[in-house]
Amino acid sequence: MSLHEGVASPTADAVRYLPPGFEGARLAGQGPVAGLTGLRMDGWTIALTVMVMVVVYDQVCYIRNKGSLVGPTFKIPFMGPFLESVYPQFERYQQKWTSADLSCVSVFHKFVVIASSRDLTRKVLNSPQYVKPCVVDIAQKLLGRTNFVFLDGKAHSDYRRGLNGLFTRQALAIYLPGQEEVYDRYFDKWRNISKHHDGHAVPFMPQFRELNCAVSCRTFVGHYMSDEAVKRIADDYYNITASLQLVNFPIILPFMKTWYGKKAADMVLAEFAKCAAKSKARMRTGADVSCVMDAWIRSMILSEEYRRKTDAGTWDERTPKPAVLLREFTDFEIAQTIFTFLFASQDASSSATTWLFQLMADRPEILARVREENLRVRGGDRDQRLTMDLLDQMTYTRAVVKEVLRYRPPVIMVPYLVKKTFPVTETYSVPKGSMIVPSLYPALHDPTVYPDPNRFDPDRWITGTAEQASKNFLVFGTGPHYCIGQTYAQLNLMGLIGKAALHLDWRHETTPQSEMIKVFATIFPQDDCLLAFEQRP
Repeated sequence: MSLHEGVASPTADAVRYLPPGFEGARLAGQGPVAGLTGLRMDGWTIALTVMVMVVVYDQVCYIRNKGSLVGPTFKIPFMGPFLESVYPQFERYQQKWTSADLSCVSVFHKFVVIASSRDLTRKVLNSPQYVKPCVVDIAQKLLGRTNFVFLDGKAHSDYRRGLNGLFTRQALAIYLPGQEEVYDRYFDKWRNISKHHDGHAVPFMPQFRELNCAVSCRTFVGHYMSDEAVKRIADDYYNITASLQLVNFPIILPFMKTWYGKKAADMVLAEFAKCAAKSKARMRTGADVSCVMDAWIRSMILSEEYRRKTDAGTWDERTPKPAVLLREFTDFEIAQTIFTFLFASQDASSSATTWLFQLMADRPEILARVREENLRVRGGDRDQRLTMDLLDQMTYTRAVVKEVLRYRPPVIMVPYLVKKTFPVTETYSVPKGSMIVPSLYPALHDPTVYPDPNRFDPDRWITGTAEQASKNFLVFGTGPHYCIGQTYAQLNLMGLIGKAALHLDWRHETTPQSEMIKVFATIFPQDDCLLAFEQRP
């Protein structure tokens, strides 16, 4: 007997004990291990087959949704043009706008229809029965799912009705001193920055972002927030903006843009909630209103008093009833709404401010007219403080601001979610669950409405016909979700540039990128606007 005959063979055991049905895996001339490898290859084949089926299904869904629309013939599997969207280029948006009134793309799971014409844009914005604002997928996680901006139908209109009083002419007059206080502080800061750099021009877009955050916080929450907290919000808000780009990874994962954005949003909400508690305590003492939060909480207190006295039969009928009866909102609910105001204003105002100062520096003849008008309405006293009456007299300054908003509209498109199949034209219906994006930029550069639309011309608002083109001036949207703070936004820009014209001189260092557009939620000069400031004699 050989030595090997008395030793158990593992291979022989493996063959002897193959499970039923696996015997065929051993092919002629092959051992059982090779057969098992063949089984593993069958597993890879199954996985590959499933993958191909999923890709085909993704393509079929895209082609079915696309229908007759202009767009890519096929979709890049699963992600679509995601990599292009991470670093959006304005020129690509223009290509979409000029390709057709309706075009499409598909990114990850989302089918996106882009509406480019004025009439289709207005139709989308005025169709709440079919669509609702969605901003981007991640927005609800940052702003809060219960935020009023995501409400729909009657719930949304009722909520907004309680906010309308916060932006009346009387209310805006109350906020002006706080805004001007911020202007003064930042004018000093800008001069010091330029002095620190020996008068050399440096990028000022970040400074304009900080200024607008400070103006917004002072307007919305007054002095309930410290300057240090305002600075922290201004610095961290960049992360919120980055996380809310039109296309982003839809899941919050550590150390990604959306993760940093969520952390920043939670910090802002916590700060605003603290402010709400302070405002409630102060307003219950009968103190004067000094900011948006005060005005809203005062309305809640008056509504509560009216209900209590009416129930008790002690309400004096000669006393006017509150215009809108409000419930008492929690500190967090108030914080959510104030955060929405900041969200609506921060990036848009920063964009407009950046272009405004750049355009004025590059067109000294227009700046001279702004300066002359602002000195004249102040009776020659450049230190006279802003009032609503002064702002009413600034005809040319208002025209300059409106032309900046037309020429370089901060918001170029607004994403909406399709709630149910939307017959947007006679020949095409947008599928339920898709995103439709009405575009604002094309209507504001329509040569049939604004002759020579790529020329910056404030006089078109005075001697031209621009004021009659209200259907095209979609800077603040239209329909049930139009911008509630549009008057505030324009008056803020008027007050800022008018005061700057009287107290500052500034120089713009032009580069090949100065007039090129960078898309970062809103639009900015690609070189971030190189400026240098000094005190005006």
